[in-house]
Amino acid sequence: MSRSRNDRPRHRLLPTVAGTAAACAAVLLAAGCGPSSGSASDTDAGAPAARTAAQRADSADDLQSAYQSTVRNVLPSVVQITTKQDLGSGVVYDDKGDIVTNAHVVGDETSFQVSLATGGSPLAAKLVSSYPASDLAVIRLTSVPGGLKPAAFASGDTAAVGEIVLAMGNPLGLSSSVTQGIVSATGRTVSEGGSDSGGGTGATIPDMVQTSAAINPGNSGGALVDLDDKVVGIPTLAATDPQLGSGAAPGIGFAIPSSTVKRIADQIIKDGKVTDSGRAALDVTVRGVVGSDFQPSGAAIVSVTRGGAAAKAGLRAGDVITKVGSASITTVQSLTEALAGLQPGDKVEVAYVRDSATRTAQVTLGSLN
Repeated sequence: MSRSRNDRPRHRLLPTVAGTAAACAAVLLAAGCGPSSGSASDTDAGAPAARTAAQRADSADDLQSAYQSTVRNVLPSVVQITTKQDLGSGVVYDDKGDIVTNAHVVGDETSFQVSLATGGSPLAAKLVSSYPASDLAVIRLTSVPGGLKPAAFASGDTAAVGEIVLAMGNPLGLSSSVTQGIVSATGRTVSEGGSDSGGGTGATIPDMVQTSAAINPGNSGGALVDLDDKVVGIPTLAATDPQLGSGAAPGIGFAIPSSTVKRIADQIIKDGKVTDSGRAALDVTVRGVVGSDFQPSGAAIVSVTRGGAAAKAGLRAGDVITKVGSASITTVQSLTEALAGLQPGDKVEVAYVRDSATRTAQVTLGSLN
């Protein structure tokens, strides 16, 4: 759940130490020897500096106005979701009362209380469907109030590195909070912890947006917004640094991109479930195995889906997968991460061990549903 996990980041990052060097440049202005030339030089040198300062003030005012405008336009679409045990955030998706959030926010519950940023009594909502593999869910208000304002989601993955973004949600129960940062990176594949380690779904999610905007417990399921008032992602977790114990690594948070959010939410709303995740799958159930040195050595197939990708390629229960494409497979997690970087329909070579012999098979990947 958001408060207990959100953001207890499951993405392990090594600490970085960077030195900072400050460079100082002195500008020497040539001046004439006579009083008149000196006076003219002082005037000419001072005027551009004064204009630059004015321009900077105007730019700062423009940026502040852009921030405030975005907050006014988008924050009314960000809600607080309360469950029996905790709370998180959500984003109004349409005028029918559908709200998109994280699967780990809703957990195993099916009934919720939703508080609008515009105030008023909490509203009842029911679960439409949850898709833990992408850590997304849709809930629906049982009664839609007048003036409900859906957010505008960016079409495609428009978040660009260096772009200013605002994270909106309810961190630590502080309703309708806003933090600011930039898009630090895109295309990240991030794994979150499972329910036994803080309330996450255990999902490995590709194409995540990394941001420096603060993401804290309660922000999960909220909105990561650009200054064009578009939701570019759903904040989901923050990173932890092993060197800091259980503490978050400051300034490293992750959001599910809007393209993924729209694809999953549209299917849930239309069909009540996800029918095409856009995620690659081998169509197998696996468990981790260790070698003679007691080190992780592969992912053993426990069962194979009849007619699925692995079955069609000749793989069967008992085979131990050791490689997918160029990625070495030592654990279930490494297999999940390798598949996260591929697409349904991709053809990939899978190396596996059967009866102590290493073999390979060409597999056309299926779709994770």
